[in-house]
Amino acid sequence: MPQTAQYVLLLSCPDRRGIVATVTALLFEHGGNIEESQQFDDVRTDQFFMRIRYSVTDDEVDADGWRARFAPVAAQYAMEWTIRPADEPYRAVLMVSRFGHCLNDLLFRWRSGQLNLEIPAVVSNHPDLEPLVASYGVPFVHVPVTADTKPQAESRLRGVLAEHEVDLVVLARYMQVLSDGLARDLDGRVINIHHSFLPSFKGARPYHQAFERGVKLVGATAHYVTPDLDEGPIIEQDVVRADHRLSPDELVSAGEEVESRVLARAVRWHCESRILRNGTRTVVFS
Repeated sequence: MPQTAQYVLLLSCPDRRGIVATVTALLFEHGGNIEESQQFDDVRTDQFFMRIRYSVTDDEVDADGWRARFAPVAAQYAMEWTIRPADEPYRAVLMVSRFGHCLNDLLFRWRSGQLNLEIPAVVSNHPDLEPLVASYGVPFVHVPVTADTKPQAESRLRGVLAEHEVDLVVLARYMQVLSDGLARDLDGRVINIHHSFLPSFKGARPYHQAFERGVKLVGATAHYVTPDLDEGPIIEQDVVRADHRLSPDELVSAGEEVESRVLARAVRWHCESRILRNGTRTVVFS
């Protein structure tokens, strides 16, 4: 039987005539069959964005070979680009504190094959969720953090990420702020989730604060992490309606459900190479 390999090409560049024709002609020339193609021209920034999933049959060239083939075209159009085997999982370290709903949801989706991930470790600043993580057979790394030990803790965290050669860090309700230096070093590779009540309800028990104000919408935002706290490029958002019948605990449950859904979508899209940065925004080929 012929062997088929599938790749995802993701690119952005200043908009010019001929980009699509040049890219598709290159794929055709080398036997690529386009199975999915999406593109977007942002007239506001004059930037062009494109995602192509293509397959090749009995091709002796691997991903590095395809990158070498594409490099001259990328240079011609000043592209930022990646080519990745479609079935190559992203290596992701999940980070969590004491709230386990997003972590459990991601681990379940990963175990059931819904996410294109490898999870070499879960890192937490508290030991509470170690039994949950152990039930999925994933190594648990406890890295305690205090105000006095934060630099040492972050140094250890850097070691864990380097050891596992991670492509992605997911803050699944990790309640510590990454330093500006780490956020810059991991630019575009850290996804965070938070509730929609910011900046109105900050600090402890935001859902209970929201209950006291009688909020009618509960939502969540997933975004890339930058040195600007909770202000990185947004990947996904969602809301559910609330009314006077919900107790504070029911409001918390509604929030946890929407947080889990939103984070899972953001992680899935990232790990399917569907997201491109567009300044302070994102282009998501969902």
